Amino acid sequence: MLRQIDRIHKVFLVVLSSVLLRLSFPNFNLEFLAWISLVPLFRALKDADYKEALALSYICGLFFFGLVLFWLHHVSILGYCALILILSIFFGIFGIFLLYAKRSMLYAIFVIPAFWVFLEYVRSNLFTGFEWALLGHSQYMNLPIIQISDITGAYGVSYLVMMVNIIIYNILQGGFKKNLKSCFIVIFIIVCVLGYGYFKLSIAETTKETLDISVVQGNIPQALKWDPDYKEAIYNIYTSLTKDAANDRPDLIIWPETAIPDIIEKDVLSRRLKPVAASAMAHLLIGAASYGDSDEEIFNSAFLISDKGNILKRYDKVHLVPFGEYIPFGRYAEFIRRFIDKPIGELTRGSEYTIFEFRKNLRFGVLICFEDIFSGLVRRSALKDADFMVNITNDAWFMKSSAPYQHAQSSVFRAVENRVPVVRAANTGLSCFIDKKGRITDSVSVENGEICVRGYKTGRINISPDNSFYKRFGDIFIFVCVIALILNGGYRWSKRYL
Repeated sequence: MLRQIDRIHKVFLVVLSSVLLRLSFPNFNLEFLAWISLVPLFRALKDADYKEALALSYICGLFFFGLVLFWLHHVSILGYCALILILSIFFGIFGIFLLYAKRSMLYAIFVIPAFWVFLEYVRSNLFTGFEWALLGHSQYMNLPIIQISDITGAYGVSYLVMMVNIIIYNILQGGFKKNLKSCFIVIFIIVCVLGYGYFKLSIAETTKETLDISVVQGNIPQALKWDPDYKEAIYNIYTSLTKDAANDRPDLIIWPETAIPDIIEKDVLSRRLKPVAASAMAHLLIGAASYGDSDEEIFNSAFLISDKGNILKRYDKVHLVPFGEYIPFGRYAEFIRRFIDKPIGELTRGSEYTIFEFRKNLRFGVLICFEDIFSGLVRRSALKDADFMVNITNDAWFMKSSAPYQHAQSSVFRAVENRVPVVRAANTGLSCFIDKKGRITDSVSVENGEICVRGYKTGRINISPDNSFYKRFGDIFIFVCVIALILNGGYRWSKRYL
């Protein structure tokens, strides 16, 4: 009986961890909870063996990912279930490592966060990767803390949050005096991070040029996006919004991903949009599905159209959505189509990171759909001397949920990591402007809010010469964490066997 009660108590603790962690993400945005969210999990694993640690941590992952990704059920129940089952494995592995690392030891405040960050990196890059809902993403509105991302990437924020969770647990377990040295180390690190953050936020930007950009949010329901009977209505919606935006005399007007309700060829695009661009007297960036060299090749593309109606350049999406835009492993996994109730595309992957040149001296990269969640991909694009980045996306799949805000979290970190402004144009939201310090400065909004509303917003971005350690050197912080784990493993092995 006592054993059964103990098991229920442990399950309660891991579920509590999941809920606290979920509440730190949109739409709740109680980011302070992330700093204590994993303490109940640590307590549940205190006297666990490896088998129990794996099971309890896996349950924690199931509840967290089940809650934070709940919007995915709008797309596919099967896909939703499969994804949370897979992602929870990383929680299970982490639980086993916690027993190995002995949380009460001083070096654990460095080693455990390093392993967590390593797992996040693997999750973000293994196979097609899924760099979503990282622990550090919970702090996207905590501007002083996230400024270190221009050195460590978002993983550095994850590391810091995990470190604080560990020291709080150790204090609750062993008291403040027993963990005095660890406390001073953690406090010193936090003070340094905050000092760096406030310093970065205080630096005045040296503006090279300003740019007025309008983002158009059509709010086309997913059920109607490809309806032939609704095609002309979609064109009219975007044309009308563009005319309204043109009154602000922007330099560039951006339509979201696949705004054009057709698979198009260049001549069709030019013919239909030439008068729109000419009347707006602005360049247009348009999202559309398009043919390649043959009708067998279909790309998810972005086109830059001049104010004269000429197509200047095209970008074909490089990182496609698995089981949405294509099926991994090709013909060997075609049977999956029978189990997913939504159509799966057969799109072709783009081959290069295109940089659009604008006004001769300005350059920007385009990220289509969820490409902005991949820090490495965005960095490779930003390295081509991009002055700003544009994310065009269609989040209509997820209805009125937290998904658009969770998606925008990634763009905030991409802006800070590469020190470039990011402009987002989404079909249903969140269409917004993010400066290079991670501040969301403006967004498309009406009385009903920012999601699933129709409208446009014109914002001004500052183009200023800047660079960052992360942009130049990439995920060096991950390399440091791996080295720390190897050294720790070698030290423990030598103490045991030598």
